[in-house]
Amino acid sequence: QVQLVESGGGLVQPGGSLKLSCAASENIYTMGWYRQAPGKQRELVATLTRGGTTNYAASVRGRFTISRDNAKNMVFLQMNSLKPEDTAVYDCFARDLRTGQTWGQGTQVTVSS
Repeated sequence: QVQLVESGGGLVQPGGSLKLSCAASENIYTMGWYRQAPGKQRELVATLTRGGTTNYAASVRGRFTISRDNAKNMVFLQMNSLKPEDTAVYDCFARDLRTGQTWGQGTQVTVSS
């Protein structure tokens, strides 16, 4: 069973930056992040395949960058120009035909002055 361990959340002021990390126990084809703010539906933030194909939500495109280190089975989300509306619990996920979809434990990101 694939295991994911997230790190990097926290409190940041508007306009600031944070970098989230997610380590997988094995190499998975697609990895990425969802987020869910209180009272809102879960939203796909960004995905990145092993081959390098990316996908971003319109709300974060140009501010967030997803990357991965395939050798270390890790995915990263660099978040710049953060806004209060980016406040949410960010969930790392990994998806593969062989292993299905796996979720991380979630990490809180709070953007507030």
